[in-house]
Amino acid sequence: MSEQRYSYDYFHDFPNTDGFYGQFGGIINVGPLEEEMKKIAAAYRQISQSADFIRELRDIRTHFQGRPTPVYYCKRLTEKIGGARIYLKREDLNHTGAHKLNHCMGEGLLAKYMGKKKLIAETGAGQHGVAIATAAAYFGLECDVYMGEIDVLKQAPNVTRMKILGANVISVKEGGRALKEAIDVAFKDYIQQFDTAIYCIGSVCGPHPFPMLVRDFQSVVGHEAREQFLEMTGNLPDLVTACVGGGSNAMGIFSGFLNDPSVELIGAEPGGRSMKIGDNAATLTIGKPGLLHGMNTLVIQDEKGETAPVHSVASGLDYPGIGPEHVYLKENGRTKYETVSDDECINAFFTLSRVEGIIPALESSHALALAMREAKKRPYESILVNLSGRGDKDIDYVAEHYGFGPKE
Repeated sequence: MSEQRYSYDYFHDFPNTDGFYGQFGGIINVGPLEEEMKKIAAAYRQISQSADFIRELRDIRTHFQGRPTPVYYCKRLTEKIGGARIYLKREDLNHTGAHKLNHCMGEGLLAKYMGKKKLIAETGAGQHGVAIATAAAYFGLECDVYMGEIDVLKQAPNVTRMKILGANVISVKEGGRALKEAIDVAFKDYIQQFDTAIYCIGSVCGPHPFPMLVRDFQSVVGHEAREQFLEMTGNLPDLVTACVGGGSNAMGIFSGFLNDPSVELIGAEPGGRSMKIGDNAATLTIGKPGLLHGMNTLVIQDEKGETAPVHSVASGLDYPGIGPEHVYLKENGRTKYETVSDDECINAFFTLSRVEGIIPALESSHALALAMREAKKRPYESILVNLSGRGDKDIDYVAEHYGFGPKE
């Protein structure tokens, strides 16, 4: 892969005007929503160049979200694991406790400029749901959040937070009752009200312009992290890692380092219980080309070529597809992806909690587990982990299924 491909023109050139990253992405099979998607894309391209829009978003980032979030050196974890120095980009300290608010506030601001009255979204782990409910409250908009029935039960604290913030939480009982089905039903309902509502997808997925919108709004993570790491250490990290379900937090932090060929970028996919179909959600590892939620991407499929059920201990990662830009970057060699099992995730969850006093989200624990694995192979190197969310939402589930961790 030539360095020139990832010049500073990359974000101008990708996606193209039709929403493709190479052969992936696009606006496919969305019926009556196709023209609305084009309107949203046109509005974003116009508004995102507006000084007023940029000024207001920056003000929100600083005074409402509490950005920038810090980069933190895990001294005790580094000593415990041995090998590479481990750093965290503390997105768990972003308002609402995860990276999700970065794009939700941007999408809410876009909705305001377009004259929309309602935000519609799906959620898996609930962090996107909380963030979109927060954005709706901030901008004075209505809010419908669709959530699989399994996740409603699994992530009860976040359901409560959404309702307190004023959102209408809709439990989806169709199919696997998880994230995919939540998106399916949300899109169906969106078709009936797109004149007055805007869909705010929770990742770099879906029809164009959603993958571009979310990437651009999340890129604040990578730009901050790069500057902070240089100031802290005088160097760039050797490895940057993030968990990958749909891929929003990973694209966010990767965006800051795409032009740095010395920085390796590895996404941590949910390996679940095993690599058998139905036991994991490792789309970039076992997925095949297909269509899902209005985009051409990789999809985990069964022997009949239909979308297969998936599993992860982390509700925010159990998605059978992947953001199209991740597929493009993998095929072109700029990024790599490795799987992390449920057991490795849980071990990392308890390790960071006990050693550093930071309880990570189960999603983020996948990236942390990958960093802990890689650290042992990389003496004298540095690893930056995007700690995309805090684990408050997961503590009841973890305690019920795994107890309170191993005794030291």
